[in-house]
Amino acid sequence: MNRFAPLPTPDVRVEVDASHLSGHSVPGRQVFAYVIRIENRSDQTWQLLARHWHIVDAGGRETVVDGEGVVGEQPVIPPGGSFMYDSFVTVEDTPGRMVGHYVMQDAWGARTEVPIPPFMLEVPGERTLN
Repeated sequence: MNRFAPLPTPDVRVEVDASHLSGHSVPGRQVFAYVIRIENRSDQTWQLLARHWHIVDAGGRETVVDGEGVVGEQPVIPPGGSFMYDSFVTVEDTPGRMVGHYVMQDAWGARTEVPIPPFMLEVPGERTLN
């Protein structure tokens, strides 16, 4: 097997729930919390090694974040298992958008990317122009 050929994406589902933290936000710095649930629906154990985020705010400012694991952990998720964590992000202008992927590794050391679905960073009740 060619070690550079990507593995097919495993049956790992990622769900995101984001919310605006108005009590921590000020004009020019909007704070959002997000909760992520990673569910392993495959028949293999997967370990989350790294994350990659692409964040864009309404002003077009882009931020790319790469790092090991999530919230200081590199969780191992067995078949049928799940892992949840929460974090936060700030953007200057809303609405913003986040999208990314996790780098996952199977028990044999093969790595693949699991997509994180895009989600919006919106202030409730805020009207946006198209």
